[in-house]
Amino acid sequence: MSDAPHIICAMTSDPAYDQRMIRVATSLTQAGYHVTLAGRQKPDSPPLPRRPFRQVRLDVKPVRGKRFYINFNRKLRQFLLDQSPDLVYAVDLDSLWACADATRRRRRIRLIFDAHEYFTQVPELQGRPFVRSFWEVIARRYIPKAQAAITVSDSLAQILSKRYGRPFHTIRNVPFLRPLPDTQGPTPKRIIYQGALNKGRGLEHAIRAMQYIHDAQLLIVGTGDIEDRLKALTARLRLENKVRFAGPVLPEKLHEITAHSWLGINLLEPTGQSYYYSLANKFFDYMMAGIPSLNPDFPEYRRILSQHPMGITIQDLSPHALADTINALLHDDTRYRNLAAAARRKRHLFHWERESQKLIAIVKKAMAAPR
Repeated sequence: MSDAPHIICAMTSDPAYDQRMIRVATSLTQAGYHVTLAGRQKPDSPPLPRRPFRQVRLDVKPVRGKRFYINFNRKLRQFLLDQSPDLVYAVDLDSLWACADATRRRRRIRLIFDAHEYFTQVPELQGRPFVRSFWEVIARRYIPKAQAAITVSDSLAQILSKRYGRPFHTIRNVPFLRPLPDTQGPTPKRIIYQGALNKGRGLEHAIRAMQYIHDAQLLIVGTGDIEDRLKALTARLRLENKVRFAGPVLPEKLHEITAHSWLGINLLEPTGQSYYYSLANKFFDYMMAGIPSLNPDFPEYRRILSQHPMGITIQDLSPHALADTINALLHDDTRYRNLAAAARRKRHLFHWERESQKLIAIVKKAMAAPR
């Protein structure tokens, strides 16, 4: 293994939970590379599970705000220089700064940039022109220097390619192909949300909608900036018996929880181009678990579901509209069974074992590219 090329995948998320990067690191390890997945240490980070690649957490204070990003990139840059890998795989703009600077100082190091989102258009940066302009400078300065650039959807690939003057390849955020459990889901029926609890995810609307849905419960899996606000809303509406918060769950356990659910929700709001052109991993995670999903009427979801009707889209995310849509599905067994059957069939079309072949080809080409 010591003679294998060393790749460090760098990100500001916790390596215990980042499903896309766990898949990336696993596939690159299986392809013969020596892989390190480097992320952040959080106050509530669990012990890292055993995986076939090295995992490193950088302990950075403070844990949020602009000082976090500055200190994280400083510590990450030093880590990369100390390790001197053959290639660094930067996840989003908040790790690109350090990764690109490390390749400048160690010119033999190659660079791949993976945009999981349209970073300068995320809801958290709306109304913050100075912060947005800072990240835009990082993008324009360093993205063109990468040997390869990747993103999660065809729509984002087209937009980012045009904006930054270099081709972006699409690597969809699909899960490993996994078997379905044999047991039935719980009663009452469980609606599941999995992912970050952040602004613009439609979670307030979903919680309010549960006031009008009487034959199901909502399980929210994940953590994030608005978690306390969501819990306070649930308490204020006296919905504690219908809305449960599971906190963060390791990917190895999440699939089973999802497969025992009835419906997955993915309710991104049209609060910026990053969300509007997204193709979230939860969309495919619900499919892999064999359950239908409820999604925003955005281009990527609309395109896939028009060809593969394994879920439905909705334009109006108001609580009453959500409740009407979910109640209609609760009382239409034929439609539900058709959607669930389509999800189970398409598991063999949208899975990581197929998608990873494109990734490995991109990495091989980047390794051989001149500096």
